[in-house]
Amino acid sequence: MLALIDIQSGNLHSVENALRAAGCDDLIVTADPEQVAAADRIVLPGVGAFGACAANLRAVGGLEAALGEAVNAGRPFLGICVGMQLMADAGEELGEHRGLGWIAGRVRRLQPATMDAKVPHMGWNDIVPAGAHPLIEAGEAYFLHSFAFEGEGVLATTDHAGTVTAAIGRDNLLGVQFHPEKSQRYGIALLGRFLKWRP
Repeated sequence: MLALIDIQSGNLHSVENALRAAGCDDLIVTADPEQVAAADRIVLPGVGAFGACAANLRAVGGLEAALGEAVNAGRPFLGICVGMQLMADAGEELGEHRGLGWIAGRVRRLQPATMDAKVPHMGWNDIVPAGAHPLIEAGEAYFLHSFAFEGEGVLATTDHAGTVTAAIGRDNLLGVQFHPEKSQRYGIALLGRFLKWRP
């Protein structure tokens, strides 16, 4: 069973449809800690501000602990957009907010080197793998964000008048700043690889 985490801040319907298009036929949308702890793999989407998403996650008693239990047990985990950012130690959007602390780093406001590179970073952009990884391939994906991860575990980057983290991970963890559910063939293919991933 795949648990698609509902923290009231993601476009769950689009992500669910994309996962089903990628071949997932055993999916539950939930924030129930028992279901999360029992899941075979987990997807955490997030849209909006880092602090609000972190607060929504922690407002569900036992959810953070259940996520930690599942991750420590080696279950494959995918964080999408702010769901990826929450994997960091902290985020600096509208103040400082504590993340899950799974990958060392911080989420900071994008500061492109040229004025013509707008913030938010919105639209299609190249994915440049930092090295070999079973889930990350070169291609184009759809981005929509104003803050980005800086730290360890970078698996891929993109360029927005400067290098921007596109994916992070370690062991059974993967986070992507872009939106697979909006990235057409590239995104569906990535989700398909995640569904078969045995880290």
